[in-house]
Amino acid sequence: MKYSILSDIGSKRTTNQDYADSFVNRAGYRLFLLADGMGGHKAGNVASRLTVEDLGKLWSESFFDGTTSTETVETWLRNQIRNENENIANLGKLDEYHGMGTTLETLLIKDEEAISAHVGDSRTYLIRDGQLTKVTVDHSLVQELVDAGQITEEEAEVHPNKNIITRSLGQTTEVQADIQNFPLQEGDIILINSDGLTNMVSTAEILDILSQDDMSLDSKAEALVKLANEHGGLDNITVVLIQFVAEENNQEISPQEEN
Repeated sequence: MKYSILSDIGSKRTTNQDYADSFVNRAGYRLFLLADGMGGHKAGNVASRLTVEDLGKLWSESFFDGTTSTETVETWLRNQIRNENENIANLGKLDEYHGMGTTLETLLIKDEEAISAHVGDSRTYLIRDGQLTKVTVDHSLVQELVDAGQITEEEAEVHPNKNIITRSLGQTTEVQADIQNFPLQEGDIILINSDGLTNMVSTAEILDILSQDDMSLDSKAEALVKLANEHGGLDNITVVLIQFVAEENNQEISPQEEN
């Protein structure tokens, strides 16, 4: 497995409320996390970083390995995300953190399978055989309008209320993450991103960059962030790229070693 993680403040913001990192558990399995915070100058930073670090620490202390069932991992993710929502909601009762929240994307590669957990409007995509497929479904007002047949997917991308989300960590009610798993093939690339990328860069442009065989993952991440900034960079931009290598060649390569 190869991976690259890159976060950028963008061209207009004064702080970066996105936060992404990866953590390896005691059995050597790596969990990727990305959070896009909201709720004010300081609160958004706190919500995103705290969520990633809390879940990352819990994962680092776990012993899940190749013998652990997918259902067990999914249950663990669901429970930990539910608990973290309560943590963020309780902290948000303090005046300085009032109303804070965050989206969350998590991705685990377990042998030849990916397990995804999703809350909010950050996204996870799968790139395979020259095709880009959106794995997650946005928890947003415009997605509900799409699902109801009131607007099209194309109209949703430019809708004035596209940034209104309907589910996030930090809510006072119980939050359910969308959890799914899917098989992986040699050469698959998984893109996890905050909406600062997809609000600025079209899926066609994303696919064009990720299809370049002569670019490293780091270079592709840099190209995506650069293009988002060239198109306006109205929000923080965070990109996680993961390239799957089949089991017989599946020695993990860090971003530094990849180059």
